[in-house]
Amino acid sequence: MATITAPTPRVDILRILRHRAAAKLAVLALVAAVLVPLANARWAGGAWPNALTIDLSDPLTRASTWIVDNRDTHPLFLYFFGHISNAIVLCVRAVYLVLLAAGWAGVTALSALVAWRVAGPRLALGTAAAFLTCGLLGMWVPTMQTLALMVVAVAASVVVGALLGLAAGLSDRLDRALRPALDTMQVLPAYAYLLPVVLVFGMGVPAAVLATVVYAAPPMARLTALGLRGADPEVLEAVRSLGATARQRLLTARIPLARKELLLGLNQTIMMALSMAVIASVIGAGGLGDRVYQALASVDVGAALAAGIPIVLLAVVLDRVTGAAGSGATSSGSSAEESSGTRRAGWAYALVAALAVAVAGRLMGRLDWPDAWTVGIAEPVNRAVDWMTDHLYSGVPVVGGTADWAAHFTTWVLNPVRDGLLWLPWWSVLLLVAALAWLIGTWRTALTAVLAMAAIGVLGVWKPSLDTLSQVLAAVAVTLVIGFATGIAAARSDRLERALRPVLDVFQTMPQFVYLIPVVALFGVGRAPAVAAAVVYALPAVVRITTQGLRQVDPAALESSNSLGATTWQQLRQVQLPLARPALLLAVNQGVVLVLAVVIIGGLVGGGALGYDVVFGLAQGDLATGLVAGAAIVCLGLMLDRVTQPTERRTKKGA
Repeated sequence: MATITAPTPRVDILRILRHRAAAKLAVLALVAAVLVPLANARWAGGAWPNALTIDLSDPLTRASTWIVDNRDTHPLFLYFFGHISNAIVLCVRAVYLVLLAAGWAGVTALSALVAWRVAGPRLALGTAAAFLTCGLLGMWVPTMQTLALMVVAVAASVVVGALLGLAAGLSDRLDRALRPALDTMQVLPAYAYLLPVVLVFGMGVPAAVLATVVYAAPPMARLTALGLRGADPEVLEAVRSLGATARQRLLTARIPLARKELLLGLNQTIMMALSMAVIASVIGAGGLGDRVYQALASVDVGAALAAGIPIVLLAVVLDRVTGAAGSGATSSGSSAEESSGTRRAGWAYALVAALAVAVAGRLMGRLDWPDAWTVGIAEPVNRAVDWMTDHLYSGVPVVGGTADWAAHFTTWVLNPVRDGLLWLPWWSVLLLVAALAWLIGTWRTALTAVLAMAAIGVLGVWKPSLDTLSQVLAAVAVTLVIGFATGIAAARSDRLERALRPVLDVFQTMPQFVYLIPVVALFGVGRAPAVAAAVVYALPAVVRITTQGLRQVDPAALESSNSLGATTWQQLRQVQLPLARPALLLAVNQGVVLVLAVVIIGGLVGGGALGYDVVFGLAQGDLATGLVAGAAIVCLGLMLDRVTQPTERRTKKGA
C-alpha cells in the first residue's frame, strides 16, 4: 500500500512548482512587454554604451608603476613584505633539504608508513608504488621540489583557512562578511592571482606560495565554519551546563565534533594546492609544474605526461590518505578499541622504522634516485602522438580529421553562438539573465546575476566577455550531453561504474595545463582546442554527480514504477530523472564552473577573449588589463553560478 500512495505527494509538489513557474513566466512576460519597447527606444544598438563604462586603466597603471618603483626602497616592502618573502623561502628550502636528506628510500618509507597507520596496508602499498613511480619516470627531484612547496603552501592555507573558518563559525556577522570574499577568491582565475603577487614579491617561490594560499584557503575556511556551526546543540548544552567557558566549549566540544569537516577541508585544500602546482610554475615555482609548462611551450606531449603523472599520483595518494582520515578508516592495528597509548606507540614504531630506512640509505650512499633505474616514456609517447597527428589530424576518409572537426565546430557552433550574443542588445542579455536566474531561484538570485552581468559592461569588457561566454556555453552543452549519457549508463551498470572510477580519478587530478597539450597536437590552436580541453576537464565531475544522483533515488519509487509495468526508459524518464533533479542541476553548476576555469587558460592556445587578456596582463606586467579581465571573469562566474545553481543547495549554503 505504501508504494502505491507514496508518489502522490510528489505529484502535488510538481503541480505547485508548475503553478509557480507559470506565475513567474506571466510576470516576466508583463515586465518584458513594458521594458523592451522603452529600452529599444533608448538603446537600439547591441553594444554596451560608452556612457555607462568606467575606465580603471589609469588608476591601476599608476598603482602598478608605484609598486615597481618602490618595491626595493619603501619600508612597507622592506620590513613587511620582505620578511614574509624571506620566511617563505626559508621554510620551503628547509623542507626541501629535509626531503633530500631523507633520500628516496626514507621519503618513500615514511609516506608508506603514514598511509599504513591512517588507512591500512593496501593504501600503504599504493603510496609506496606512487613514490617509486615518480623515481622511475626520472622525476624524483622535481617531485621533491613540488612536495616542499606544497607542504609550506598547504600548512599556510590550513592555518589561514582555519582562522577564517573559526571566525565565521562563531560569528554570524563575520560569516556574512566573509562569504562574498571567499566566493571571489574561489571564482577568480588563478592567473589573476599571479599578477598582483608578482608585482609585490617578484618572480619566484614566495609569489607562488602566496597565490596558492589565496586559492586553496577558502575550502578550509568554509568547511571549518560549516563544522563548527553544525555541532550537536545538545552536546554543547551539556558542556555548558557543566560550567565550561566559551574557550573550553570550543576546544572540548565544537572542534572535536567538527573533526570530519576539518579533515575534509584539509583534503580539499591539498587538492586545490596541487592544482596550482603547474600554474604557479609560470612565475618561477619550479618543480613538476615547470616541467609541464616547458613541455606546453614546446608541445612535447611525452615530457608533459612524464611530469604530469607524478602530480596525478601525489594528488591521488594525498586524496586517499586524507579522505581515509576524515572517514575514520584505519588499519586493523589502530582500531577504535585501541588505546591512545598503543596508537602513540604504533606511530613511534612507524617513525623509527622510517628513520632507520633513511639512515640506511644515507650510509649506503643511495640518497639520490639511481639514473639506471629510470624509464623514459617521453619518446614512445611522442611517437604515438606523432602517429595520431599524422593519421588523425587531416585526410581521414569519410569522417575527416581532427583539424576539420575543429574548423567545423568553430564555424557551425562557436561563431554563431558568439555572433548571436553580440547581436543581442545589451539590455536584452540582462533581461534574459534575470529571467533564467529567477526561474531557477529567487528574486535575490536574479538581482545578483543581473548586477554581476552589468558590472562586466561597466568595466568596459562586454564584447570579450560575451566571446568567453559563447565558449563556455558551447563547452557546457557538449559536456552535459556526454556527461549525462555516461552518468546514466554508469548508474545502471555496476561494472561500467567500476571501470570508469579510475579513469575519472585520473582525469580529475590531472593538471589543467596537461589537457592543453594533446588537444593542441590534435586540433591545432584556436577556440576549439580550448573548448575540447574544458570538456575533458569538466566531464568527470558531471559524470560522478549524475551517477550518484540517480543511484540515490528512493528505491520505493522505482519499485512502485516496476509494479505498474513501466519500461526501463519510462522509469528513467518519469521517475529517476525528475527525482534526481537537484543532483542534475548541481552537475550543470559544477560543469559550468570547471569549464570556465579551463576556457580562461585556453587563452594560452588561442582561445582569446578574457583568457587572452589575463595571460597578456601577466606576461606584460599590465595590472590594468589583467585585473579588469580577472574581475570580469569573477562577475561572469558569479552570474553563471546563480543561473545554474539549484535553489535547494543555495538555501542550505545560506547564500
